[in-house]
Amino acid sequence: MKKMLVTFAAAASLGLVATAAQAATLDDVKAKDYVQCGVTGGVAGFSAPDANNVWTGLEVDFCRAVAAAIFNDAGKVRYTPLTSQERFAALSAGEIDILSRTTTWTMSRDTDLGISFIGTMYYDGQGFMVRKADEIASALDLSGAAICIESGTTTELNAADYFAANGLEFNTVVFVDQDEVVKAYEDGRCDVYTTDASALAAERSKFAVPDDHIILPEIISKEPLGPVVRQGDDQWFKINRWVYNALLEAEELGVTSANVDEMLGSDNPAVKRLLGVEGDFGTPIGLTKDWAYQIIKHVGNYGESFERNVGPSTPIGLERGLNALWSNGGLQYAPPIR
Repeated sequence: MKKMLVTFAAAASLGLVATAAQAATLDDVKAKDYVQCGVTGGVAGFSAPDANNVWTGLEVDFCRAVAAAIFNDAGKVRYTPLTSQERFAALSAGEIDILSRTTTWTMSRDTDLGISFIGTMYYDGQGFMVRKADEIASALDLSGAAICIESGTTTELNAADYFAANGLEFNTVVFVDQDEVVKAYEDGRCDVYTTDASALAAERSKFAVPDDHIILPEIISKEPLGPVVRQGDDQWFKINRWVYNALLEAEELGVTSANVDEMLGSDNPAVKRLLGVEGDFGTPIGLTKDWAYQIIKHVGNYGESFERNVGPSTPIGLERGLNALWSNGGLQYAPPIR
């Protein structure tokens, strides 16, 4: 009996240690009073600073939403610009709390690096941009062309696979970060710039004459881009996952930053649960019951973020496409809050 009690006590102790370890990130974030977010060096519409070093973008909004859920203040975020080579090491080392940096969800990354993907903020695919003056109509016409690529990305592998599969000569000019790739293309050091189609549209919007450049019709890969956290902290993973889901659920239910206060009086049970009027879905993950209300109040829903940062009315001009809600023919879909 004594042995059983000792065993039970040891197991309980381990359970407490495990629980404490799992809660470490949230505790650390609260202690320092901000979320540290890993972002790009600057991709318009996704994560980029303005002249006053104010960061905006679809991926920035995710980090702001996490801050709103924890602190009721979307401004409690600090940003760490990272190259493709630096991003995973920075996350693993604890230098950042969330990596929200145009990162493609792949099996090897999900299983080999000690990281967990939260969801897909943007369904993308790799494309090619060329100068209109070169009169290239298809990626199949690119054999032998000099292609600018950022190293350490899925872009290199995708392009190599595509060119090999189509019997084309593959001639790359590789650079360490995105800014170097863009400058090389602008300076004429290569004929083609390849990366995610959304990033091509973002960079083209900043060119002196955007219409002098065209994005070819071929999309050669699947690039589900999403935020990432370290493995081993189940609570932090669930907080981030349900922040992502709340952004989608709010759009589907028609709850916006403009009407969220009015919607507190909604008769819709799903809206009541989302906004914390009915039930308490925040406490189990270490948040307050109005965590989703705070997200929507300070940041808006997914559709608002999309339209504000990359939508048709922005210089980037992206249509929703696959990133529309499932109810509108897209892939974005959130499990119910209940």
